[in-house]
Amino acid sequence: MSELVAAVDCGTNSVRLLICRQRDGRLSEVDRRLHITRLGQGVDATGAFHPDALARTLDAMADFGAQLDSLGVSRRRVVATSAARDAANSAEFFDGVRARLGVDAEIIPGQEEARLSYLGAVSALPTLPQPVLVIDIGGGSTELVLGRDGAVEHAISLDIGSVRVRERFLFSDPPTSAEIDAATAHINDLLDNSGIDFAQVATWVGVGGTVTSLSALIQGLQTYDRAAVHGSKLDVGELDAFADELLRQPIAQVAQYPTMVPGRADVICAGALICGLIGDRMALPLLVSEADILDGIVAGLLA
Repeated sequence: MSELVAAVDCGTNSVRLLICRQRDGRLSEVDRRLHITRLGQGVDATGAFHPDALARTLDAMADFGAQLDSLGVSRRRVVATSAARDAANSAEFFDGVRARLGVDAEIIPGQEEARLSYLGAVSALPTLPQPVLVIDIGGGSTELVLGRDGAVEHAISLDIGSVRVRERFLFSDPPTSAEIDAATAHINDLLDNSGIDFAQVATWVGVGGTVTSLSALIQGLQTYDRAAVHGSKLDVGELDAFADELLRQPIAQVAQYPTMVPGRADVICAGALICGLIGDRMALPLLVSEADILDGIVAGLLA
């Protein structure tokens, strides 16, 4: 028996689709798509979706909806994260998603976002030393999930993400030393008060677009290769050095990296800064997983 299911993750910087087929108890990927729409553009400052950002996001949803309809996918789940939690004019977003995808988008709390990211990440990796810390650096928030043997022990969603940090602290191009210091102090304060005991972590796993992009960039890939990214390991020293490199470069220069996704060049430096500061708390390499919240949503649909 064959069944198609689909998960859509609408984040602050990107919207993503995963379609999977389950046949005879085995799961296979049918389609995976991403659009950089920057839904969270200006939300941190204004508390509302920018009309252009909303239009870009709903155009992406129309693309997803057309693909789902063409494949006959009836079981669908759409989750919306940080930007949708913060926007005052979210009704227009919800109405638009419903019209294009035929289901209601769910604003999931940070704790649920963290749980799904953890579930997706560990499902695609071999047996790991425990406990495992899974991080997901999004556009508006960063999820930290500490778990042991598949069970979540502590999860928190912090209001630090690549878009939020860039818009709030890193105004210049490239950012000034004072701006970087202010961002660093803010990120460190939230990490220090996160309730995560970084010293006990035995495995550190990173998921999501920021981490996978950093892996491709640090490896020097000329074209993005999911097989090369999944399971790759990044030393903390590499992360810190590359974050410094990105923070010193103007956006136009960052955009020239071969694997830089259009729409990510201006915020990847902030994401790298967050990632490096997390890594500074652990003497462990970062293990990169291509599986993330989308895979967690699919697992939930099929459970």
